[in-house]
Amino acid sequence: MVDDDTTFQLRMDRYGPELLSGLEGAYGDRAGELFERLTEALRGAFDARPADLRVLDEARLLSPDWLQRPDQIGYVCYADRFARSLPKVSDHIDHLESLGVTYLHLMPLLEPRPGDSDGGYAVADYRAVDPRLGTMDDLVALATTLRRHHMSLVVDLVLNHVAKEHEWAARARAGEQKYRDYFLIYPDRTEPDAYERTLPEIFPDFAPGSFTFDDELNGWVWTTFNSFQWDLNWANPDVFAEFVDIICFLANNGVEVMRLDAIAFIWKVLGTDCQNEPPVHEITQALRAALRIVAPACALKAEAIVGPQDLIAYLGQGKHFGKVSDLAYHNSVMVQLWGALASRHTRLFEVALSNFPAKPASATWGTYVRCHDDIGWAIGDDDARGAYLEGHSHRAFLSEFYAGLYPGSFARGLVFQFNPINNDRRISGTLASLAGVEAALAAGDDGQLADAIARVNLLHTFVLGFGGVPLLYMGDEIGMLNDHSYLDDPDHAGDNRWVHRPKMDWGLVADAEADASSPAGRVLSGLKHSIGVRKRLPHLHASVESRVLPSPDSRVLLLTREHPEGMLIEVYNFSEDVVDLPVYALRDRLGSTAVEHISGYDYSLEPETLRVRPYQPLWLTAKG
Repeated sequence: MVDDDTTFQLRMDRYGPELLSGLEGAYGDRAGELFERLTEALRGAFDARPADLRVLDEARLLSPDWLQRPDQIGYVCYADRFARSLPKVSDHIDHLESLGVTYLHLMPLLEPRPGDSDGGYAVADYRAVDPRLGTMDDLVALATTLRRHHMSLVVDLVLNHVAKEHEWAARARAGEQKYRDYFLIYPDRTEPDAYERTLPEIFPDFAPGSFTFDDELNGWVWTTFNSFQWDLNWANPDVFAEFVDIICFLANNGVEVMRLDAIAFIWKVLGTDCQNEPPVHEITQALRAALRIVAPACALKAEAIVGPQDLIAYLGQGKHFGKVSDLAYHNSVMVQLWGALASRHTRLFEVALSNFPAKPASATWGTYVRCHDDIGWAIGDDDARGAYLEGHSHRAFLSEFYAGLYPGSFARGLVFQFNPINNDRRISGTLASLAGVEAALAAGDDGQLADAIARVNLLHTFVLGFGGVPLLYMGDEIGMLNDHSYLDDPDHAGDNRWVHRPKMDWGLVADAEADASSPAGRVLSGLKHSIGVRKRLPHLHASVESRVLPSPDSRVLLLTREHPEGMLIEVYNFSEDVVDLPVYALRDRLGSTAVEHISGYDYSLEPETLRVRPYQPLWLTAKG
């Protein structure tokens, strides 16, 4: 039997060099002393790890691809809006199981500041749960219950900032130099003004600028997002050590995946936009290595909503290849899905996917149609030019289309954070409202409604088929619409993202399950069917990349997945047209007969064209 000393030393031998290398990249000659401090702290966290979680560690070490398997299905929700509290989440595990969920992301649940907390992203205490949701004991109990149902608990870890009410901020205001050094504080506007010349504004409508004067500090503190969210000074090794302790604490309380919120912003360099700086990836490598030593069952997910050219680095490039985050959001896929749906044109989608570098085979994309946040049109100008589009004009078109302002638009979204300087406009709205369900119901038009539901099912099927962990956003499985009641809440009224953060409608869930012909029932049954197909297809293992197959029709996107058990070709019609698709590209790869897995039918590829219905997805393999 291997004892604890041997196990810990084996993990240090394996991951210690990655930890030290990351520290050296970020902290230079201070890395050695920090490494020694961390070794002692990691041993303490290792010794404190509960027995049941140690068993999970061993299981995951034997199955390192646990996040890549086709049976992984993610679900994202606010605990209070889903079930009112953490204990009551367990009351709805049957619904999650009916969807095949294995990965449950509960949106910010650590104790926030009172009042406006940016949806919980202004954390006042990383070691306590929001008292409105429950206690840390409740979190541990829920994590244990979820594990019994083969579900992993995912929790947000806000890296870039803390609430101004956090103990560190309070001690900084009290004059303790150690804690003043945890933040970026300036005596006058000289340095802030120099930084501001190249910093983008995140919330220009209600939080312009990136610095806030604090009377008690007698200085300007860096506040990228809101005046009540103080950016941390990650160039200070003490901040890194604090977060290693926090990560280990959360892991030992049953959290299996930590979503590294606002990770792109944590390192500041004068003259840049202070995003995606190289030390970010050194720090991520070091955090991952530390976590692997204590809790190898756990994973890190990068919340890096950045341009396509910067995104791949969060899964690892060069010396960081396969050593940083285990997952990252594929924001570009989400943006391109909505772009193709509005334009009925897939060439930009083809270009954007073709220009993506290959990810490490051990890493995984988080794919999604919608999330809790707004949609920003992260479309690179080079990609746009490659599709014979002008980037600025195309982004403006998408904003107008999804705000419902473009002639013929089916969408009912809201403009979020209009910036008149660069004409940037982001969009809020639920999946169903943006896809046309709201407009069709208002018009009482059955044909429009059929198209809208087909769009919802197309988008869900795409993220299920792209490869990675598909993330379903609460309420989208039943086609919930925009909820304007947020205007009645003073803490939410100024932020229209709350329009797509409705409370879960359990009555509608019951109706959808009872009546598969209702709009909600059609969305739910279509999604469940596609999930069942996904779980049976080994071709959707996330170690395999989805690659573009040039399409002979611009309305249709073709993807290939080359798996050892054979090729899967995915066909997606992004238009309301019936498309007679030339089949030569399919026949060359699949032969004369293919199995279409969503319908369960065999398709002959002998004719010259294949008829694809409006908004129809097809998953094809060769008939054996």
